[in-house]
Amino acid sequence: MFRSEYADVPPVALPIHDAVLGRAAEFGERPALIDGTDGTTLTYEQVDRFHRRVAAGLADAGVRKGDVLALHSPNTIAFPTAFYAATRAGATVTTAHPLATPEEFAKQLGDSGARWIVTVSPLLETARRAAEIAGGIREIFVCDSAPGHRSLIDMLATTAPEPQPALDPAEDVAALPYSSGTTGIPKGVMLTHRQIATNLAQLEPAVPAAPGDRILAVLPFFHIYGLTALMNAPLRKGATVVVLPRFDLETFLAAIENHRITGLYVAPPIVLALAKHPAVARYDLSSLKYVISAAAPLDAHLADACSQRLGLPPIGQAYGMTELSPGTHVVPLDRLHDAPAGTVGRLIAGTEMRIVSLDDPDKDLGTGEPGEILIRGPQVMKGYLGRPDATAALIDADGWLHTGDVGHVDGGGWLFVVDRVKELIKYKGFQVAPAELEALLLTHPGIADAAVIGSYDGDGNEVPHAFVVRRPEAAEELTENTIMLYVAERVAPYKRIRQVTFIHTVPRAASGKILRRELRELP
Repeated sequence: MFRSEYADVPPVALPIHDAVLGRAAEFGERPALIDGTDGTTLTYEQVDRFHRRVAAGLADAGVRKGDVLALHSPNTIAFPTAFYAATRAGATVTTAHPLATPEEFAKQLGDSGARWIVTVSPLLETARRAAEIAGGIREIFVCDSAPGHRSLIDMLATTAPEPQPALDPAEDVAALPYSSGTTGIPKGVMLTHRQIATNLAQLEPAVPAAPGDRILAVLPFFHIYGLTALMNAPLRKGATVVVLPRFDLETFLAAIENHRITGLYVAPPIVLALAKHPAVARYDLSSLKYVISAAAPLDAHLADACSQRLGLPPIGQAYGMTELSPGTHVVPLDRLHDAPAGTVGRLIAGTEMRIVSLDDPDKDLGTGEPGEILIRGPQVMKGYLGRPDATAALIDADGWLHTGDVGHVDGGGWLFVVDRVKELIKYKGFQVAPAELEALLLTHPGIADAAVIGSYDGDGNEVPHAFVVRRPEAAEELTENTIMLYVAERVAPYKRIRQVTFIHTVPRAASGKILRRELRELP
C-alpha cells in the first residue's frame, strides 16, 4: 500500500459555501471574480453578499433542502454565485454541459430528479425544451435577464430571510456532476459537502493559493476539475479568478497578458496550443509562474516543448476522476523541477493507493510493477445516484475505488499512468462513453452493428472512432460523412464521431462484450 508523504488533514465538516467563502469578510474588497472579456469585477464582499441574497430568493421561490437544481451555464462570473446560493438554500447542484442537446440535458434532468434550472438567456431555448421532455421542472431561472423568467439579478433585491437549512456535510450531497465512470452511460456522482471541502484541504499543501495569485478559468466550471481547481480552491484562499466562457486562443492569451495571470490549470490541447501556435509569440506571458495539466494524458515531449517555449518550470500534471471529488495526485508546485517526466504526481494528503495485478486483483504489486490503480480516502464519492450495483462494482467493501487505470509507482513515489482498462474516451478532457454513441449509431436504419473506441488524431487528441457494419441494402448510401452527420445532429459537439471505419463484423467475446483491443489492432 502506498501512502501520502503529507500529514493527514482532518475532515472539513462544513457546507461547501462556508468552506470556500468562510474568509470572504477578511478578503473584503479584493477582486474575487473578473470577467476576462469585459473586465467586470466582483469583490469577495460582493460574492458573499450576492450569494446569500440569491439563496434567499431561491428559498422564497420554493427551493428546499433535498431539491436538485440544474446549473446550465458556460463559465461566467455569475456561476459561482448561483452554485453557492443553491447549496446555501439546501439544494444539490447538478452541473450540466452548456453544449448538451435538449435531449441530453433532459436525460440528466430526469435521472437527477431536478426540479429547478438556472441557465443563461442564450441557452434558454435548450433549457425550455429539455424541461418539456423531462417533466417535473417547477421553474427556470436565468442568471442574466429574459422575458417571463425570474432573474438571479432581481433576487439581489429580495427582502426574504436568508435560509438556514439543517445541512449534514457528511451526508448531504452538494454537487451531482455526471460521469461515465469506467464505462457505460453517464451517472450522477454524489459528492457530499464534506467530500468536496476535504479534497480542497487535501490539495492545498501541494498546490497552495493565496491573495495576489491570479488564476485563469477557461476549463468549464460544470466539470469537477474546473469546479475544484478553478473555482473552489482559489476562492477559498483569496486568489483572483479571471473567467472566460470558452477557449479561444487569442482571447485566452490576451487574458493572460492583460490580467497578469500567475497560474494555469489546463487540459493537454491547451498545452499543445501554447507549445506550437505562432500566436503565442505575440503576447506577454511573463506573469505566469506555473502550468498544471490534467483531465487527460499529457505527452512528456509536448510538456517539455511548452515549458521551454514559455520559459517556465516543467509543466506539472494532476490525476483524479469525478468519483474522487476529483483529486488524488498532483505534481507539487515546489517539486516541478525535480518531478520525473511524464508523472501525474504524488499522492495528496490523506490518500492511500494500491496497485493490483490485472490477472489477480487480490495481489498487490510493488514499485515499478504496472497494475490497476486503487484509491481510498475521504474524497471517495458517496456513490452513484440510484445505481447501487454500479457503485458496488466501482468501490469494494473495504472502501477502495477501482479506477480502471493502469499505472506504476517509481522508487520516489511518483505515479505514472500507462494505460486505461476502462473504455471511456477523453476528448479534450471531456468524457465520452462509447456505449452511448454505440446505442445512437444502432438507431440508424442502415447500420447493422457498431462499436466505438478512442483513437488519436494528428494533434494527439483522443477522438471517438466508430467501427460500423453496414446493412447490405444500405451499403452504397451509408458513407463516413452520413454517419458523422447523423451523430453530430444528435449529440453535443465534443461527442461527435471524428473517424469511421467500415468492417464486416464487430469482434465480440462469448459474453457479447465488444473486444475493443482487437479493433485497436486493426490496420
